[in-house]
Amino acid sequence: MTQLFTTIASLRNYLNAQKLKQPLGQVSVGLVPTMGALHIGHLSLIDRARTENSYVVVSIFVNPLQFGAGEDFDKYPRTLDKDFQICETAGVDAIFAPSAMEMGIGSDLVTQVIPPPEMVDILCGRSRVGHFQGVATIVTKLLNVVQPNRAYFGSKDGQQLAIIQRLVNDLLLPVEIVGCPTIREPSGLAYSSRNQYLSDGDRILAAHIYQSLQQAKQQFFLCAELCSPSQILDIARNYLAKLPAINVEYIELVDAKTLKPCNQITSEAELMLAIAARIGNTRLIDNILLSHTITPRKPIIAIDGPAGAGKSTVTKRVANKLGLLFLDTGAMYRSVTLAVLREGIDLRDQDKVKEIATNLKIQLFANPISGQPMQVLLNGEDVTSEIRMPEVTANVSAIAAQAPVREILVKQQQLIGQSGGVVMEGRDIGTHVFPDAEVKVFLTASAGERAQRRHADLVAQGQVAPDLTTLEHEIQERDRKDSTRDHAPLIRAEDATLVNTDGLTIEEVVATIVNLFEAKVQNL
Repeated sequence: MTQLFTTIASLRNYLNAQKLKQPLGQVSVGLVPTMGALHIGHLSLIDRARTENSYVVVSIFVNPLQFGAGEDFDKYPRTLDKDFQICETAGVDAIFAPSAMEMGIGSDLVTQVIPPPEMVDILCGRSRVGHFQGVATIVTKLLNVVQPNRAYFGSKDGQQLAIIQRLVNDLLLPVEIVGCPTIREPSGLAYSSRNQYLSDGDRILAAHIYQSLQQAKQQFFLCAELCSPSQILDIARNYLAKLPAINVEYIELVDAKTLKPCNQITSEAELMLAIAARIGNTRLIDNILLSHTITPRKPIIAIDGPAGAGKSTVTKRVANKLGLLFLDTGAMYRSVTLAVLREGIDLRDQDKVKEIATNLKIQLFANPISGQPMQVLLNGEDVTSEIRMPEVTANVSAIAAQAPVREILVKQQQLIGQSGGVVMEGRDIGTHVFPDAEVKVFLTASAGERAQRRHADLVAQGQVAPDLTTLEHEIQERDRKDSTRDHAPLIRAEDATLVNTDGLTIEEVVATIVNLFEAKVQNL
């Protein structure tokens, strides 16, 4: 049962009592500092703390020291009753919700903790003077009050996390600071208490902030040599420059630990690409980490199968469900096919096709609008709809069968997925692209079932749909081409789980794959 404390003395008495109940040395306390208005991002911190500690304390304190003049201190959401219910459901042991007076903030004469100027005078610190000094002061007080073994912070506030880690190290505080991954909505928008200020239209727009980071990340990993910082920054800046409703405050590339600006990217560098922007009156921040350092990768899910088996829809939902990156490899081959068709060359001329494929820049991004297809950019042009046209569909197998094309695209796919944490779908992901994927699924359905699905999709898109007999014949012919091509033919990997989707709902198929993934992760 969750208990609420509003005074330091009562919280300390509770924690001391719990420690006395346990054998010496077997009690650990995890602290999750928050300002309330709890959301799924906070819950991920609580869940992590719950698994690593005997007791979990969540602090809820809207810190006046970290708000500047004209900021949203007065209107910042205060929802203690709702937060209490969330904490109780999540298994939190204690909530500490003190007043400002209880935290020693009753006048202008407050002893404050001042982090290194080079860490607070950049990024958010430029426009929020005194913000991180206020954060450091209250976090230090909370660590002193609770005296936890571990304290949990989200990586979305990357500058804050780096400053707190430095603070704890410099002040020799006996606590482990645990940085946890950013939790995102299906569109990619990072969860934040301030998201409630956004209208539905603003939320769609806000998701482009993360998309700009993803474009820059692709550039980082696709560079044949190490990129220059300006190459990475220009990708994100140019993307957001097309969206004037997003008022960018800064886009910067810094060392993830020291926050020093990056002047040269090395193979050992661990960098943070950070953004702050406003949509209307709402200020949003986000970041991603970029590093070529080899680290144990996250699990990969490879979903293979014939055309029309529902791979794309299922893969997107699995990715959203598990918080993984969705990579639509079929869209990449369709993009090459479209480019070749536009040039009007013979699709059988492999030298010319290879030349075109070599010079293409293909980028894939989650659509900010939920339920819509992944956004596909071909040399910067949005071709999301055009690559689904019947002429492209009829010719993509001929392009995908060419070894030079597959070699070019497979290399790109492997670069994007090298750190893991991705769901890929295609024809040969489990057998050729990622033969060491932790979870492999071969998704299939009868030709008749796939013809009906294709017919419904075309009608829904407002296109002229052939009759079912013609569609079924086309699908069977596509299957024949894919399974008999010389290079990386469509075959089921020996260790892939067969899932026939005839008669199954999308939700049932997704649940099957999610269960496979979770069972595999538990055994890693």
